[in-house]
Amino acid sequence: MKKQLKDALHRYKVEAFKMTHMSAEEQKEVAREILEHSSEALQNAYHFHFDKSTNPHRVETFQMIKTAVLETLLPPVVEKIMKRITVLEHQNQHLVKLLDELMEALSDE
Repeated sequence: MKKQLKDALHRYKVEAFKMTHMSAEEQKEVAREILEHSSEALQNAYHFHFDKSTNPHRVETFQMIKTAVLETLLPPVVEKIMKRITVLEHQNQHLVKLLDELMEALSDE
């Protein structure tokens, strides 16, 4: 029983380590997922509506700043955040699998 629990925990640790230290081929698969999440997050940018009394020069300046931020500053930041979230989601899936194994091992005894 103790050996089963140790083996299950070891498998989880190995899988968690592999997820944070991936090979180039595994990174391609996860990178696609990260880029999908990142583009989806950037597509959800807020749209602002100004009153008709707002100075057009001010609106144009605001739109220029918003465009610059969305195209230059946010993508690398969002991509790093999404990478971390994706890695944590995969580790969470492995943790759930570990808990299933542990519960099954405990119920078999």
